[in-house]
Amino acid sequence: MADGGAPVPAETPRDPTAGTPEASPAPSNIEAEQALLGAILVNNEVYDRVSVFLRAEHFHDPVHARIFEVAARRIQRNALATAVTLKAFLEDDAGLAEIGGAKYLARLAGAAISIYSARDYARTIHDLAIRRELMGIGDEIRARASRADPDVDPKEQIAEAEQRLYSLAETGGREGGFRSFLAASIEAVDVANAAYMRGGGLAGIPTGLNDLDRMMGGLHNSDLIILAGRPSMGKTSLATNIAFNVARAFRVGEKADGVTGAVEGGRVGFFSLEMSAEQLATRVLAEQSRVPSHLVRRGEMEEDQFRRFFDAAKDLEKMPLYIDDTAALPIAQLAARARRLKRQKGLDALVVDYLQLVRGGAQGRENRVQEVSEITQGLKAIAKELNIPVIALSQLSRQVEQREDKRPQLSDLRESGSIEQDADVVLFVFREEYYREREKPSETDAEAMEKWQQIMSEVAGTAEVIIGKQRHGPIGTVKLSFEGSFTRFGNLARSDRDAPPDAPGFA
Repeated sequence: MADGGAPVPAETPRDPTAGTPEASPAPSNIEAEQALLGAILVNNEVYDRVSVFLRAEHFHDPVHARIFEVAARRIQRNALATAVTLKAFLEDDAGLAEIGGAKYLARLAGAAISIYSARDYARTIHDLAIRRELMGIGDEIRARASRADPDVDPKEQIAEAEQRLYSLAETGGREGGFRSFLAASIEAVDVANAAYMRGGGLAGIPTGLNDLDRMMGGLHNSDLIILAGRPSMGKTSLATNIAFNVARAFRVGEKADGVTGAVEGGRVGFFSLEMSAEQLATRVLAEQSRVPSHLVRRGEMEEDQFRRFFDAAKDLEKMPLYIDDTAALPIAQLAARARRLKRQKGLDALVVDYLQLVRGGAQGRENRVQEVSEITQGLKAIAKELNIPVIALSQLSRQVEQREDKRPQLSDLRESGSIEQDADVVLFVFREEYYREREKPSETDAEAMEKWQQIMSEVAGTAEVIIGKQRHGPIGTVKLSFEGSFTRFGNLARSDRDAPPDAPGFA
């Protein structure tokens, strides 16, 4: 058998689409299909080399698809698949009978290519199938767009089309369906090895907040992380800080699996449904330049402060942090834009600020609980589909304010059922300083004032991140520093911490 193979010396290859001159000819390579099938029938190991990405439906000729399917079923059962053994299973196949029946199988085997060329032929068949499917999607988009249906929003059609195109673009990568424990365990070992090699125990993307990273192991791919808090607790600031830390640390290199990608930090998408992109950028620059954000807004900066602000903007202009400030985005469009960003720029983490400002589909808008459930399920689907961590901010109900202890808990989540159920991690931001400031006693009550000042000295400049739920780790509380004038969260000095997060009893 010569490497590269020769086409089967048989009748002119059949084109199942022949006879329809009005349609554009579907791209195909019948000779490549014949050559690959022949190689499989001669050496069943060829199937193992191509089955990762090639399926029966990728063959253009339906007879070839059936031959491949029967051969695959036998090989998967550790049975021999040759022209002789397949004959019994295809005797009643009318399509095969038209082109010679068992003799056609023999001709396929007689013109087999070498095992080394098989993968190239299989990739050709796969790529042509993708092109045919792309043509089909285009025809369907055109047909749907030409129908004037008043109940169909064109933007939803665009989002659906983008989803199908993205799914098509990912074809040939990781396939769905059942996977063996061996394959899953290999991935688990790879994750553990990444954590071990880091030395710090992190398997996910570091947030830049050391104690939080110790508790969570960083931000993990496919996780939906809910970051919740009452107004003025700083949840947007914390999300912004984490997004900035991840984007600032971004570095491209070769990963352990040999694929080029983010080896440190990552590219971050930020859906800011509440604030404008300019306001969000101001927060980041105020934090980095250490210029109070209220001075920036009022234009009351000194010359030195403005220079620091300007220099910070220059230093960070190429940081891979992408902001979309479109208001009231439907979950379908949010997903479509995330897919587009990953395809065009790359995407390693996503932030949504905030969950209650995302719109559900038309069917869920009549029931708010149902709509929120649709949104959280959509966000979790994005995390799994794009294989990235998704951080979604969420408001808490007012019942927190009615308790003496204002620390939030899972039941305080608005529409808590679906949010708590779909989230992999739930974080609460709590600043006791905010509430203590509003309890300031009268200046005439010296004893109460002294006690209040002592409490304020203990809680000033600090914040707590309460881990209320974590599927793969402990729950507990992490203390952080907080500088209100710069809206900046940071690591507390070790001497200021009550206990390290990995201390006994912390979970």
